[in-house]
Amino acid sequence: MADELNKQTLSQTDQKEGINIVAALEALLFVAPLPISVQQLSDVIEIKPREVEKRLNELKDLLADRGIRVQRHKNFISLVSAPEYAPLIESFLSMEVTNRLSQAALEALSIVAYKQPVTRPQIDAVRGVNSDGVIKNLLSKGLIEEVGRANSPGRPILYATTNEFMQYFGIQSLEELPPIEITHLVSKENVHKLKD
Repeated sequence: MADELNKQTLSQTDQKEGINIVAALEALLFVAPLPISVQQLSDVIEIKPREVEKRLNELKDLLADRGIRVQRHKNFISLVSAPEYAPLIESFLSMEVTNRLSQAALEALSIVAYKQPVTRPQIDAVRGVNSDGVIKNLLSKGLIEEVGRANSPGRPILYATTNEFMQYFGIQSLEELPPIEITHLVSKENVHKLKD
C-alpha cells in the first residue's frame, strides 16, 4: 500500500533523472544550515528557477497541515517548525520564555516591518523618541538587520526584518503581515510620517 502511494506521488510530480523534484527540494531545505535562494536550488537540481518556484508551491501545499512549513523571506527559502507548535517546542527544548519584546521594541519593529528599508532617524521620527537602544536590542535578537545605507546626508544605515523575525511571529512571507491601523501604532501627530 505504501509503495503504491509512493509510486502515485512520484508519478504526480515531475521528475528529473529519476528523482522527485519536490522531495529533492524538501531534502535540500532540510539539510541547509541557512536559508537558501531559489537560484541556489535551481543550480543544484539543474532546473529553471520558475520550475523551482512551482515545485516550492507544491511543497508548501504538501506541508500545510504538517509540523513544518516552507518559509520565504525575500528570495530565500527555509524549512521551519509550524508556529502553532512553538509552545511545545519551547517546552521540549527547555527554553525560558524570556524573549518577550517590550512595547518600545514592538513599536520600532512594526515600523521596520511595514516601512522597510528604513533608517533609525525615520524610526525616531515616527516614534517621537530616540530608538538607539531599541534598535541595538532588535539587532542582538536577530529580528532586524542592516541592509545598506540611504542616499541622504550622513548615509544612515537602512534596516529591514530578518528570517528570524518571520519565525518569531509565525509568518511564512512578509505578504502575511496584517493590514495595520496606523493610528494604533503611533501618536496622531506622527501618523503622517509613517504614511510618507
